[in-house]
Amino acid sequence: MTTTVTDPYPSRGTTEVSVPRQDPVVWGAPGTPGPISVTDLQAYERDGFLALDELITADEVAVYRQELERLVTDPEIRADERSIVEPKSKEIRSVFEVHRISEVFAGLVRDERVVGRARQILGSDVYVHQSRINVKPGFGASGFYWHSDFETWHAEDGLPNMRTVSVSIALTENYDTNGGLMIMPGSHRTFLGCAGATPKDNYKKSLQMQDAGTPSDEALTAMASQYGIRLFTGKAGSATWFDCNCMHGSGDNITPFPRSNVFIVFNSVENTAVEPFAAPVPRPTYIGARDFTPVR
Repeated sequence: MTTTVTDPYPSRGTTEVSVPRQDPVVWGAPGTPGPISVTDLQAYERDGFLALDELITADEVAVYRQELERLVTDPEIRADERSIVEPKSKEIRSVFEVHRISEVFAGLVRDERVVGRARQILGSDVYVHQSRINVKPGFGASGFYWHSDFETWHAEDGLPNMRTVSVSIALTENYDTNGGLMIMPGSHRTFLGCAGATPKDNYKKSLQMQDAGTPSDEALTAMASQYGIRLFTGKAGSATWFDCNCMHGSGDNITPFPRSNVFIVFNSVENTAVEPFAAPVPRPTYIGARDFTPVR
């Protein structure tokens, strides 16, 4: 007898669907020791994010910024398929799998202030599903349209459940004018399955300009009306942890002030990727890892 398993998070079909979240937000047992206080964990569970004024020090920021500059000005890195360039300016927008390219950023991934928080939220050992540096220089760097990361990671990478957390660590100051991260607080409680099939090699386009996997204007209006929008500002060294299903995005940066960050996605070793749920083949491993070795 064949058992049919129903996907609790259907997406990329003929119509847009909205379903309640089926997974916990905080997977760790109550009272589990870790860097996050009980109060902050409760806030993360409620809002879907946790903002820290200082995750790394100013001296450490200087080291990581120097390494970022080294990477984005290296001709070999620019020619690497892991580097994504801006469609208009042709400047590097992101460098993926940065923890494998750079030992400096590999050390940041292993830092207990970073990986310890991920373990505490996800309640298990974790591995890096994705890492990248994002460079948003002034005078016209484009933003990222509204989306849920989990929708893409589920549809195109094959992550089964919402047991994944991201951290964005600011390497330049985030003002309210230079294209900062925006999140709809509480939106992680609802999964929005987007309409439309996944195009072949969709990642080649989506990493420059999101298209497939983006919600309708009507759905975004309803969610923003229900949840509101929080814009994250803060000095270099600040960080925002956020749940994989948060509806989030960022605007263009038309100011003279650059906005750069390092972005790390931790996934539970108990939630490893399977075949994509709504794409013909998985994305390349530098975007969605297939090496599930725990971070030590």
